[in-house]
Amino acid sequence: MSDSVVEQLLARSNTLGSDPRNTNFAGGNTSAAGTRTDPVTGRPVDLLWVKGSGGDLGTLTEDGLAVLRLDRLRALVDVYPGEEREDEMVAAFDHCLFGKGGAAPSIDTAMHGLLRAAHVDHLHPDSGIALATAADGERLTRECFGDRVVWVPWRRPGFQLGLDIAKIAEENPNAIGAVLGGHGITAWAETSEQCQANSLEIIHTAERFLEEHGRPDPFGPALEGYGALPDDERRERAAALAPVIRGLASTDHPQVGRFTDSDVVLDFLASAEHPRLAALGTSCPDHFLRTKVRPMVLDLPADAPLEQAVARLRELHEEYRAEYRAYYERHAGPDSPAMRGADPAIVLVPGVGMFSFGKDAKTARVAGEFYVNAVNVMRGAEAVSTYRPIEESEKFRIEYWALEEAKLARLPKPKPLATRIALVTGAAGGIGKAIAARLAAEGACVVVADLDAGKAAEAAAELGGADVAVGVACDVSDADAVARALDEAALAFGGVDLVVNNAGLSISKPLLETTERDWDLQHDVMAKGSFLVSREAARVMTAQGMGGDIVYIASKNAVFAGPNNVAYSAVKADQAHQVRLLAAELGGEGIRVNGVNPDGVVRGSGIFAGGWGAQRAKVYGVKEEDLGAFYAKRTILGREVLPEHVANAVFALTAGELSHTTGLHIPVDSGVAAAFLR
Repeated sequence: MSDSVVEQLLARSNTLGSDPRNTNFAGGNTSAAGTRTDPVTGRPVDLLWVKGSGGDLGTLTEDGLAVLRLDRLRALVDVYPGEEREDEMVAAFDHCLFGKGGAAPSIDTAMHGLLRAAHVDHLHPDSGIALATAADGERLTRECFGDRVVWVPWRRPGFQLGLDIAKIAEENPNAIGAVLGGHGITAWAETSEQCQANSLEIIHTAERFLEEHGRPDPFGPALEGYGALPDDERRERAAALAPVIRGLASTDHPQVGRFTDSDVVLDFLASAEHPRLAALGTSCPDHFLRTKVRPMVLDLPADAPLEQAVARLRELHEEYRAEYRAYYERHAGPDSPAMRGADPAIVLVPGVGMFSFGKDAKTARVAGEFYVNAVNVMRGAEAVSTYRPIEESEKFRIEYWALEEAKLARLPKPKPLATRIALVTGAAGGIGKAIAARLAAEGACVVVADLDAGKAAEAAAELGGADVAVGVACDVSDADAVARALDEAALAFGGVDLVVNNAGLSISKPLLETTERDWDLQHDVMAKGSFLVSREAARVMTAQGMGGDIVYIASKNAVFAGPNNVAYSAVKADQAHQVRLLAAELGGEGIRVNGVNPDGVVRGSGIFAGGWGAQRAKVYGVKEEDLGAFYAKRTILGREVLPEHVANAVFALTAGELSHTTGLHIPVDSGVAAAFLR
């Protein structure tokens, strides 16, 4: 029976969690009760399978379930010390686990175990939270559902809330669920199928009620000058503002950003009531834990000059930080965790959109999704009543909850390049692809830039999709194309702080056979291209004010004079000196510029596969398939250089251990004495 119970629970969870109308990402929890034979006594024992702490309903698996003995869980009622000490009950859940227990039990476990129903869903649908945050939510709940859904006044999630819901459910035997004031909904039933049906009934009934009874302009009339800018102008403005805003949002801790210009956000910011509503902040605990208690909102019309907008954002940021510190000091007690950071997680710019921030791209994306949920909640509440979120003091109790702090402390240590945004040119194959893969593996968000847009997109997908990498088309010899690539980086992740100039090609010919076109093509791509990319990257990094790294993939040919290679070697020497020049110029901005000098990388190299290998093999009088071994034999270590070896050097330069190093070239050539740096 138990296996069937778990399968039904997972199927229900995945179905409900896959639709954002039902609950937000990682929000809510589900449970099912059943029996299993106790391996110690051989007797049947009643168990509860409930989504554990963390995780997401839409992707929940059995590993994400906590498994507890119901008799022990319900026996905790007799030792419950009261609301003032209810946090102690979370530790008590561990003594109720069955076997290895599965995932760690969440704070909502009591809600599921104390209700006398076999199946329970706790969800955060926009429609349900709209009623839950309405000023007269209790009346509206009665009007919407009659006696099928009951009202539970706001209480912080925990053991007491579980007791409250269980008592109200017992007193209302006809009820299929409850609206939890300021929070969300809970539904229950004796079968998994009926529980899912009850959850959906509550959600859809609330949606219809809001639609049928709501006023058409819940956010008030349009605010003149605050409407959405035209698409191209809007994205151009967003790309220009993103690095500035990211730098502000990273004052305390580096953050990754995400830009959103959905109609939901733009319409909200175009309305007369958006300043009042934004100032009230979000209400559902799942929302404000990710969005902070309120966003930072630019109070200028959409067409305000860019310079004025930037200056005002800086002023508002100072005000936001002061207000946040005051919020902390108003509510913090002697045992409160230290303030985690005073920067906004959500920044709203009328006519442009929303910038959301987090410790990685996924967290930034989810924060933005939660604020969209919050806007939908405000719309619903204002349509039928007045939006009234939970009290600020209650938000603080959750944001700076000791249990929340303990959860944060359990998170794995960040990877070395976490929060860093990298742009790698020529990254769809060969050395560039190896570099992009290494940077992504070490925690960076990566913009895969390549002349071939399709291959760039494919390479980005291989790295893990849009929360890890994006592919962009970029001809590095075209200044406009380079600017567009940096704009895409800003829109995808908030800016850039690690750039690798890797794009290149080579044509091996003797001097008298080298054409002007041969010379110009290689200098356009590598000398001019590196210059254009570095210039645009420096603009973004300077706007961010967070420093950064620029790495040139040069070559041992920058210092080694080989035959039939004048154009390529000359341009590599150009790149090598750009490293020194830019290191000297950009150091004051905290931007470090370094280079890597590889020997010939034959295996996995796009350049060698494109004809360069055959040309060099002919020069040295060896077979093309033996070229890598030929290069290895002439080195001190006798080892062939591969793309991942170059990637290792880029990582070493940018991962933080060489924080005081700039203007350096690292040889990755297995030891070519003639290329030793002097």
